[in-house]
Amino acid sequence: MPDTIKETISLEDGRSIIIETGQIARQADGSAVVRMKNTVLLATVVVSKDMKNDINFLPLTVDYREKYSSIGKIPGGYLKREGKPSDEEILIMRLVDRILRPSFPEHFRYEIQVMISLLSYDQTVLPDGLAGLVASTALFLSGIPFDGPISGIRIIRVNGNFIINPSLDQLKKADIDLIVGASNEAIIMIEGEMKEVPENELLYAIKKAHQAIKLQIKAQKRLVKEIFQKKNSFFEEKKKDYPLDKKILKKKLFSFSYEKIYNLYKNFLDKKTRFYRESIILKNFKEKLSLEIREKNDFFLDHCFEKIKKKVIQHMILKEGLRIDGRKNKQIRSISSIVDYLPGVHGSALFSRGETQSLTTITLGSSSDANKIDNVIMEDYEKFYLHYNFPPFSTGEIRQVRGISRREIGHGNLAQRALKNVIPQKNPYTIRVVSDILESNGSSSMATVCAASLALMDAGIAIENPVSGISMGLFSDKEKKVILSDIIGDEDNFGILDFKIAGTKRGITACQMDIKKNKVLTENLLSKILNQALEGRIFILNKMLETLPKYRNQLKPNAPKIYTFNIPKNYIGSVIGPGGRVIQEIQFLTDTSILIEEKEGMGFIEIIGKDIQKMRKAIDKINELIFIPELGKVYKAKVKSIKDFGAFVEISKGVEGLLHISEIGWKRLNKVEDELNIGDFIEVKLIGFDEKNKKMKLSRKILFPRPKES
Repeated sequence: MPDTIKETISLEDGRSIIIETGQIARQADGSAVVRMKNTVLLATVVVSKDMKNDINFLPLTVDYREKYSSIGKIPGGYLKREGKPSDEEILIMRLVDRILRPSFPEHFRYEIQVMISLLSYDQTVLPDGLAGLVASTALFLSGIPFDGPISGIRIIRVNGNFIINPSLDQLKKADIDLIVGASNEAIIMIEGEMKEVPENELLYAIKKAHQAIKLQIKAQKRLVKEIFQKKNSFFEEKKKDYPLDKKILKKKLFSFSYEKIYNLYKNFLDKKTRFYRESIILKNFKEKLSLEIREKNDFFLDHCFEKIKKKVIQHMILKEGLRIDGRKNKQIRSISSIVDYLPGVHGSALFSRGETQSLTTITLGSSSDANKIDNVIMEDYEKFYLHYNFPPFSTGEIRQVRGISRREIGHGNLAQRALKNVIPQKNPYTIRVVSDILESNGSSSMATVCAASLALMDAGIAIENPVSGISMGLFSDKEKKVILSDIIGDEDNFGILDFKIAGTKRGITACQMDIKKNKVLTENLLSKILNQALEGRIFILNKMLETLPKYRNQLKPNAPKIYTFNIPKNYIGSVIGPGGRVIQEIQFLTDTSILIEEKEGMGFIEIIGKDIQKMRKAIDKINELIFIPELGKVYKAKVKSIKDFGAFVEISKGVEGLLHISEIGWKRLNKVEDELNIGDFIEVKLIGFDEKNKKMKLSRKILFPRPKES
């Protein structure tokens, strides 16, 4: 077995992280293992031997999978092997990709596949906080041109104390939950949720995370130095050096189109018109070329045209303080919103900001409608979940719709995290939120947050503090940096930064940041972005509240009503009945759905229906089944039978007790019929239980004044 080379990272709380290489997966271009307690991750890197010249992006693929064997489980379902990735695995893939991508050279076009596997899972350490570290180590060892090492960690705050790479139990108590990726010099990626946290507290958490990341970067450098790893000259950065004819063609395109694009943008047109006129400019240039040159250089010309558009937008923003839709740097696009847009649903809102539009609906259900999460890390049920759909028509495109994309999963998760902590804890409903993006020109996930807040309020969910969201951008050159509020699609594509921030008037609830250039985002600049975003968030929130200032006091007429209560555990069987016959009969007679389960030593009952009177009837029938007589309570009773020694009376359906002849009244009776008849309704009080047979002792006379003695 080959030697293993290790480095240890010591945390402030006494725990440690071990990174190692050299023992396994040696045929990959780079491989590394990270251990923290019994959580173990393996990352491998393989790079293609040929450069791809026909693409305009870095062909990086990140794959993360959790082995069920890592926690001693066998996969459920018919096929007993790991299948397609879960939503949680896809979210970690996206996180790692976003940490790594900005650290590659601009012109590096070799195909890279990073594969990360969870080999062993310790329930005290979540693996997502280690995925960035193990991926960066494998890349750094591979010899690829890589502006690293970098790393990522998960940091939470519990009762004012920060914890690095926490457990799932600790996570449930946190008011700040962040995954931060960074280089030694700057922050690269942020993703997280908070419970209405002020900007300065979020900034401090990011600073603490960066300090911990720097220790992980030092350990990676020590590991590489120890094994004398040298950069592999094969994987060098090859800056595109076009032949002379292409350089001439590029200059001709620039001289032909730059002024035309600039003048087009100064008209501040809508997205659809602008895109159409851009295509006309490029088409007119291509038509001047011979068919042979055009076909040979079609991709090249498209690529150059995008570069020219980027130069125009950068010039307008940095030199003239103008954006291509005519706004100033801090200006928010026009906002409009409508609630109760769809009368047949439980809650709905149509929210538009500029040319981005979300139609969001709310559906209320019972606990049986909760979203089940069953993976390696956890088994749980979500009673609040959000689905985000991004159809191709929203951007005027034709595209095959083949299931849910990773982007849709990521954007939906961000919006869900932004909203879930403002849902009242006593809310009895399972809430499904669906956002359909009908138009998109930037910041559709934040439009989803705004639309969902209004839709929840329209549905009658008691949200005291609605949430709004904004996406921030950044452009820079050697002289200045310009922060943009509420960015559109082109500003996202050609800018350096996309920072989505959601929150209430009291603080931030979720954020997501991606950056395209490493070593740009300093702590001071981050603070300025957060403060400018706060202004924008409050402006948007006030516009939303003009449409619906407060949540509705009542649910929609077609929304289900839910009543929940507990019964003693030993009565669960009585309510269900043999083979479920009793509960099925109640449901049939009352037109309700009834769920019953054991929780915390009690029987938890949930009654769902649309007619309040029928629901009350169901409640009464259940109460009859679980009737428990209370000492000292007065009951309305029906005389069921008469004996010489007293009368048997029914105080609840099926529950009878003896009213002794001596307890019927104060005067002496020769026979019971002198005072009572079968079918009479009387009031009796439960005064005790017989010590031998535990039968009830009832009294009627105790309810009358005692007569004076003669």
